[in-house]
Amino acid sequence: MNIGILAVQGAFTEHKKILEKLGVASFEIRQKSDLDRQTDGIIIPGGESTVMGKLTEELGMKEILLGYIKSGIPIFGTCAGMILLADKIEGEEKAHLASMDITVVRNAYGRQLGSFETVSEFAGRPVKMVFIRAPYVSRTGENVKILSTVDGKIAAVRQGNMLATAFHPELTDDASVHEYFIGMIRDFSNNK
Repeated sequence: MNIGILAVQGAFTEHKKILEKLGVASFEIRQKSDLDRQTDGIIIPGGESTVMGKLTEELGMKEILLGYIKSGIPIFGTCAGMILLADKIEGEEKAHLASMDITVVRNAYGRQLGSFETVSEFAGRPVKMVFIRAPYVSRTGENVKILSTVDGKIAAVRQGNMLATAFHPELTDDASVHEYFIGMIRDFSNNK
């Protein structure tokens, strides 16, 4: 198994460390040619979603990423990654990849000083969650499964081969969310 981690901006190193801990190979996606490598899944990390969206477009990655999504390859977006996947961002006209049937609200849990940690349910089990200038999901389409809510707000969702969390599982020592994503990859590989 080999997972590509979008590394144009944001917290990509932390995802790499979690995957290493789980014994899963990964590589950084810094330019368009990196998307030519064989990959079983892609992680879009947290960071600054506007910058990440702009860079994926300028570097010619956007259409390739959309192709991966359409082909069924599992994609996991954390925080800014959730915003990139969302088909609508409240108060904004343009979305980025616009592939997941959700509407997100930016900085919904507060600014940097409002960052916090909590333990809450994710897909039926308690996990440690770190929220940093996090979005939340204000609307889901009918094919979107809600995996977690925190303070009454939707914090994790799945739609087919796409997984998105408002929190940063890579900033904890709990690998449960990454294990869930690896399970999605195994299911996809077994059903090819």
